Amino acid sequence: MKGERAEDRKVFEITGKDREHFLQGLVTGDVKKLAQGIVYAAMLTPQGKYIADFFLVRHGEAILLDVKDTLADALVRRLSMYKLRAEVQIAPSSLLVSRGLGEPPEGAFADPRHPALGWRRYSEAPADAPSIDWDAIRVAHCIPETGIELVPDDSYILEAGFERLHGVDFRKGCYVGQEVTARMKHKTELRKGLATVEVEGKAPAGTEITADGKPAGTLFTQSGGRGIAYLRFDRAAGPMQAGDARITWNGAAAS
Repeated sequence: MKGERAEDRKVFEITGKDREHFLQGLVTGDVKKLAQGIVYAAMLTPQGKYIADFFLVRHGEAILLDVKDTLADALVRRLSMYKLRAEVQIAPSSLLVSRGLGEPPEGAFADPRHPALGWRRYSEAPADAPSIDWDAIRVAHCIPETGIELVPDDSYILEAGFERLHGVDFRKGCYVGQEVTARMKHKTELRKGLATVEVEGKAPAGTEITADGKPAGTLFTQSGGRGIAYLRFDRAAGPMQAGDARITWNGAAAS
């Protein structure tokens, strides 16, 4: 099974004897778990806000970094800023990202965020044109997408569900933005966050949601009468409006 090419991804190779130690002090995931397969992680500002999310995979003597193309250059610049005297090199890779559902091909990795997202593979082999409705899968399981629900310098990863999506490790030690993330973790509960909502009607992604005329959140990706919304949970108990669309939330946590 070839799968389909992920045309919006860039791959970089991180090499040098300090590569694992370097990444471990910067990203939200535990780089030591690369020995077990693929790691999903993010890089944050010192204030704990999202910069970019990505996948890390061992490839020979290198670590591959698979990131959204629109965030790739800024992420590499940020990583390079932290290199200092570390023996680390970051360079573009010729490998391509393919992904698919069903039985994975040899060398593929199960997407660590959710079983419904299938597998990812890194190779120079050609893949089919995109055809899978990933938005429908994401909406069904409240999985945020880079540049839509995940907004650089604005989003907090716990509000975006990164703990549920295995994108943050609270036992790995320090990383940039760790203190803010840990404080949010140990609150009694989050007051804002992403949730799957029912949508009657249509509204563009990014439309403000209101409840009784007060701001209650933002509506993002939609599919099949449902959508992913960023909500203020204290205002989301009743009917809401997003442009011409009626929004309702059942109050259940994403699963």
